Amino acid sequence: MHDIEVTGVLQKQAWADNVLPPVEQVRPGLWSIPVPMPHNPLRYVLVYLFETGTGLVMVDAGWNTDEAWSALNAGIAQAGGSITDVEAVLVTHIHPDHYGLAGRVREASGAWIGLHPEDAVLLDDRYADTTDLLRRMTELLEASGVPLEKRPDLANSSMEVRGLVFTAKPDVLFNDGQKFTFGGWDLTTLWTPGHSPGHVCLWSDQHQLLLSGDHVLPRITSNISVHTQQFPNPLGDFLNSLMKLRAFAPEEILPAHEYRFRNLGARLDGLIAHHEERLIEILDLLGPEGATAWDLTTRLTWSRPFDQILDYMQRAANGETLAHLVLLETRGLVVRSEGHPFIFSKTNP
Repeated sequence: MHDIEVTGVLQKQAWADNVLPPVEQVRPGLWSIPVPMPHNPLRYVLVYLFETGTGLVMVDAGWNTDEAWSALNAGIAQAGGSITDVEAVLVTHIHPDHYGLAGRVREASGAWIGLHPEDAVLLDDRYADTTDLLRRMTELLEASGVPLEKRPDLANSSMEVRGLVFTAKPDVLFNDGQKFTFGGWDLTTLWTPGHSPGHVCLWSDQHQLLLSGDHVLPRITSNISVHTQQFPNPLGDFLNSLMKLRAFAPEEILPAHEYRFRNLGARLDGLIAHHEERLIEILDLLGPEGATAWDLTTRLTWSRPFDQILDYMQRAANGETLAHLVLLETRGLVVRSEGHPFIFSKTNP
């Protein structure tokens, strides 16, 4: 099996040194701008900036903090432009580090904002009136077997990110396969649900470039969770979306985090293998008496001891476990009990 080839060498070195990578010209007329995410293990989101001849088109925007706004403006200035030159913001998905500053950019420049409709319908529930979202999340945690005293902390753990979004409804809703042309650039939206219901990658056929958002990252796998705002089988959707990218052989992959790389096929193989290994680990942990999702979550292998993981990441971890259990259900390998909490058991061989 081949490995990926890192092309964002300065980005990878910056990652190793725990510093922000530089603004880089990826191609003539295409820039990569790191926008910081303080106190977050992802550290930064990579915003991509296309020169169109009449202005600028951005892919993703960073989250809504003054530090991020300053970094975005400084990066655009280093590329020879200004925030007022931005004509469009193409957002790969709804999460705050991608959508958060889009509205502020539009306010400053008059740019239009694009988002997939499956994410657009979630905006109010997620960032405006969250009462029902919190109720449904609490029910999901109860069904997962999360202890009563821990549910409020986990249910409310993501509410602080609401302030990281400048709420703005999109002006354009992406269809799968929608084509955009501007200047010497072409981009086609590829609907790749899993990380979010409306996640899209962007493909340039002319330049053989894939802007992969959070769908394909070079080192880690993005969070794929059962969530009250997700499709019923998000991991199944994610794996299908990975297979969809098999049709493409990009010269370079431009992800939203970490660093640029080549050899998409190798990375797709690695991501699929990772999730298959996780499915096997869960099956191995399921004894004759079965287990709740939360019990399995606390016993699975994570990047650090589970009790050292922050609340919002524990909730995401539980959602990941649920996503794997749902996929095992669809494969006929696991069944769940009725009532709350769900007890998951292996099916009889």
